[in-house]
Amino acid sequence: MQNTIRIIGIDPGLRRTGWGIIETLGNSLRFVASGTVISDGEMDLASRLCQLHDGLADVVHSYQPREAAVEQTFVNKDATATLKLGQARGIAMLVPARAGLRVAEYAPNAVKKAVIGVGHGEKQQIHMMLKVLMPKVQFKGNDAADALAIAICHAHNRQAVTSRLAALAG
Repeated sequence: MQNTIRIIGIDPGLRRTGWGIIETLGNSLRFVASGTVISDGEMDLASRLCQLHDGLADVVHSYQPREAAVEQTFVNKDATATLKLGQARGIAMLVPARAGLRVAEYAPNAVKKAVIGVGHGEKQQIHMMLKVLMPKVQFKGNDAADALAIAICHAHNRQAVTSRLAALAG
């Protein structure tokens, strides 16, 4: 007998961190919620990271996901921007981990392949496929849509990833 698994997908960013919650049962997907945690660009870096942490912690507490997935960071040409994104990504991984969730990571191309069938594609293709896969889906902006795509990628790959994470945990 299968159980419904609630998954949070997180698209990390220092300005905007997208989140999306889905449920999966076998091959079926169901939209639960999505949104974006926004940090105040006028504040210092530490305060902005606190805003991201607190916002994501509220989402995890409210929706009680059982598994989490975060998009891996790609390297920018700007080292400072890459470092700041890495710090936001650390928050995106820390929050679910502190809530006792295992956190899977997926490359951007793997996320696109899981949702649209190819590793390269436009944001509009992702938006369209989200609506095909979950007709009741609602999202505002690319960050929330990307987070839902990350959650779907995890839903498609979770058995293999969960087994690997369990083996690493010993």
